[in-house]
Amino acid sequence: MRVGIVNDSVMAREALRRVVASASGLEVAWTARDGAEGVERVRADPPDLVLMDLFMPVMDGVESTRRIMKESPCAILVVTATVSGQIDKVYQAMGFGALDAVDTPVLAACGACSGGADLLRKIETVGKLIGKYQPCRTPWTPPPETPAAARGEPLLAVGASTGGPFAVAEVLKDLPRGWDVATVIVQHVDSFFVSGLAGWLSEHSGRRVELIREGDRPSPGKFLLAATGDHLILGEDGRLGYTPEPRAACYRPSVDVFFQSVARNWPGAGAAALLTGMGRDGAEGLLALRRRGWCTIAQDEATSVVWGMPRAAVERGAAEVVAPLGRVAESIVRGLAAAGRTGAQAQAPRR
Repeated sequence: MRVGIVNDSVMAREALRRVVASASGLEVAWTARDGAEGVERVRADPPDLVLMDLFMPVMDGVESTRRIMKESPCAILVVTATVSGQIDKVYQAMGFGALDAVDTPVLAACGACSGGADLLRKIETVGKLIGKYQPCRTPWTPPPETPAAARGEPLLAVGASTGGPFAVAEVLKDLPRGWDVATVIVQHVDSFFVSGLAGWLSEHSGRRVELIREGDRPSPGKFLLAATGDHLILGEDGRLGYTPEPRAACYRPSVDVFFQSVARNWPGAGAAALLTGMGRDGAEGLLALRRRGWCTIAQDEATSVVWGMPRAAVERGAAEVVAPLGRVAESIVRGLAAAGRTGAQAQAPRR
């Protein structure tokens, strides 16, 4: 896998170069000293992965990520001095399409690099997602045939990956005031960032987003976010929980695993939205929900940072509606209202 390095620090570039060179199957394609140069290098010689710093002269990592994903899309991993200390910038970069983030390895005087193992683990995960390692797909077993969902409390299920934080915040913001539908969100993200993501989504959507604890129940008007690197599931008792299985799934937490558990166990009707993201996770689960009579929505190509997951759903026939991001909330409201599935149907989406 060819790796591009964008960092204004000579020491950081050297540390990253040594870590990449130490692993079999990885090679440094090129290095760039600022975000503007990084944009040009990606355009001229696209690598498989870019290691992107956040704070640089000329053009910072957030803008560079935005430009790359718009002009010459490729996988981007944010590598910055302190992820926890720059969480807002990290989420901005992830909103524009960065896949993950990790602290920059530190080059010691003796030549050793601390933090290199963490970086290599992140690179390996990204490599699996973009198909540069052995393909890793979530196993899918069709849910058992069940009668049409009984009338009852509706549920909104949302799945997202690359570019998801911005997309999820936009959808939540656009839902009607007084939204009375239980809402559960699954976003591909390292568990290290989840607590901060809940706060970030709350701030940018105007909704209170809470982390899901083992045993929680979806309830009307609550916005719940999957909170660990394990997969979120809905049990037969209507409670939410976590499971490490399937362990082979490289998408964590898996949207497919959650959507399929909802198709099996949610007694009422609902709507599900699959937003921007790399790969195919969520397509089979969305299809299972459509077969149960749910309103199913996929974000369109023009407004997706990466049209991978929604595209897979469209190709699979899982999406009842394909909508631009700015119309996803409206599609959710209309889909539920068509069957009289929510008391919020008479209200216009927030704009």
